[in-house]
Amino acid sequence: MAVISGWMRATVIAGASLSAAACMTYPSEPQYSTRPTPAGQGAYPLPAQPQTPAQPYQQPPVTAPVGSVVGGALPPPISATPAQPTYPTPPSAVVTPGAAYVIQPGDTISGVGRRFQTPVQTLIDLNGLGPRGAITTGQRIILPDAAVDTGRDPYATGPSPAGVLVPNTGVVPPPPPPSGNAALPAQTRPVDSPARPPVSVTPSTTPIAGGPIALQWPVRGDVLRRFGPVGMGERNNGVNIGASAGASVVAAAGGRVAYVGDDLVGQGLTVLIVHNGGWRTVYGHLGSATVKDGDDVRAGQQIGTVGLTAGDGRPSIHFETRQMRGDDPVAVDPLTVLPR
Repeated sequence: MAVISGWMRATVIAGASLSAAACMTYPSEPQYSTRPTPAGQGAYPLPAQPQTPAQPYQQPPVTAPVGSVVGGALPPPISATPAQPTYPTPPSAVVTPGAAYVIQPGDTISGVGRRFQTPVQTLIDLNGLGPRGAITTGQRIILPDAAVDTGRDPYATGPSPAGVLVPNTGVVPPPPPPSGNAALPAQTRPVDSPARPPVSVTPSTTPIAGGPIALQWPVRGDVLRRFGPVGMGERNNGVNIGASAGASVVAAAGGRVAYVGDDLVGQGLTVLIVHNGGWRTVYGHLGSATVKDGDDVRAGQQIGTVGLTAGDGRPSIHFETRQMRGDDPVAVDPLTVLPR
């Protein structure tokens, strides 16, 4: 019993000694901080880093280094727009100057070109006429050596120059009619104008008041279109007279036929007659012509028939009266010079 008590006492004493030792070794404060510390100042020291000496600043090179490129040059950039094909420029044709044509009153540069089968631009270039191609009466116009005279044109009425080729017959066109026989400017085809009551007319030979000659109506019929503006910037330079298809068309006065043909734009088959006192009469959109260029006709003589090409919705002719004022054949309203 005494042995057991001694063992227990020894055990208690030993436990008390261990407790006292533990209390003596426990730190009074924690070994690490319990408060936030600034960045980089942790509780655990970092190992020292080796110090690298700072390198001095070097100025970059002013120019890029030059060296050979291995593999050749770069391919050309691809264009967004495909390249246009190129074609060789044909050599310009050389025009050799030839004979000279003398401009007559009423001639135009286009009429000269048409008569002598020569582009207008070629005539302008050969003669230095400028962009407008202006010409004057009596001026000598150089033709190309290859020009061909097809006969008198209503806008080129002068004699054929010596040395110019005349096809087929080889006969030189006749000289121009007496002084003042100028051809007419091109007539634009009249367009429909507002309907007006037709005016019945009967051929007559009543003289023109104050005029040098007497005119008569070329055909019996109704005036379908009158003289003057007809809209859209166009103008009717005469009157359109309706009649039966094939009806006889007569000369309004005695004179000389200066043109027969269908080359005038918008005029159809046309006869042009030159009269005394600088007067001209024009008969367009004929169905047929019974006279030829150069014929002398008397007043009331048949010169053709009524045609179908005037665009009036019925057979009709286009009739003009013109009077020379200087070198210009000015259109005059036929209703002011024909008998009423």
